[in-house]
Amino acid sequence: MPQLIFGLTSLLILARFIWPLDWPLPAKIVAALLVLVALQFHRWNRWSSGSEFSPEFPRPVVALFNWAFGAIVLLALLQLALDASLLVAALIHGGFVGAPDGVRYALAALAAVAAAIGVHQAMRIPPLKDVEVGISGLPRQFDGYTILQLTDLHISRLFPAPWAREVVARSNKLGVDLIAITGDLIDGTVDARRKDIASLQDLVAADGVYVISGNHEYIFGYDAWMAHYEALGLRSLENRHIVLERGGGRLVIAGLTDRASRHRGHSVRDLAAVLDGAPKGAPVVLLDHQPSDARNAARLGVALQLSGHTHGGLIRGIDRLAAPANAGFVSGRYDVDGMTLYVNNGTALWPGFALRLGRPSELTRITLRVADDGMKLA
Repeated sequence: MPQLIFGLTSLLILARFIWPLDWPLPAKIVAALLVLVALQFHRWNRWSSGSEFSPEFPRPVVALFNWAFGAIVLLALLQLALDASLLVAALIHGGFVGAPDGVRYALAALAAVAAAIGVHQAMRIPPLKDVEVGISGLPRQFDGYTILQLTDLHISRLFPAPWAREVVARSNKLGVDLIAITGDLIDGTVDARRKDIASLQDLVAADGVYVISGNHEYIFGYDAWMAHYEALGLRSLENRHIVLERGGGRLVIAGLTDRASRHRGHSVRDLAAVLDGAPKGAPVVLLDHQPSDARNAARLGVALQLSGHTHGGLIRGIDRLAAPANAGFVSGRYDVDGMTLYVNNGTALWPGFALRLGRPSELTRITLRVADDGMKLA
């Protein structure tokens, strides 16, 4: 399916953008070849590492490919908008209406600049985002309890060791009570990413650093990666829960393995079993990489679910394209049958389409507050 989409994109650019230009044929051929090379980015990734999900080129090359790929995708969208406008104009005027080359040059410039901004936004160290969540029945002892959610770090050639070290340094300065990493920490094998991910062992929080898997852990060797996370001091919360106690008050933190486990022969996702034995009446905070099963979590009494996976939809305006695959949940806070779901835009994102426009990355500090039902979404 992706290759079909990229094929149609290249056909659109060739037929509706390059061919109508008043250029000599050799120039059109060169432009067409450059488009085809850029749109084969994921094939080049497979050549570099054996996986389309892990580009192993130098960081500037990965950034350049993302810029070119993103610019072409944006140009295709702009070309579609132009063609729609020309069609409307033709219907109004009763005849063919063309666009001068200058209009196409302007579209190309806009796409190139927007892609450059988008790649820069994707690659930066994410800014802090504070989110307060009111929870009914939260013990007073946990009012003001802070959880730093990191998710979709996708540590890779695009987000290498220096980037990871800076994220760790900024995270530790926040002095939160607990750090929750909700999956997709890496892109690559343990051998390829060992040095890049090493600084995560320096993450510190009063009640510990916990991790669950995302779908990319299953791509690059689930067992090896989960064992390596444990060796780094990141405590696995896969299919289990812990109980935090403060002065007689209790708070449950639970975690599920990713939905990819359903197709990989690994542990079955069973939230009811995970919550079995949790103290009755204690609020539950659930870590689940993908937000799709949020309604089931709400049905089982979870108070707050922290998810990622969607990268916020990447581009405001077309982010709703990600909604159908994620039960409608793409970015930010949702009230799901009385449960608060927070879908994090991501600390980073997959280096195969590293572009953000209007959906910024984030270091997300969740502060829990005692609240009645009317205040849950305050």
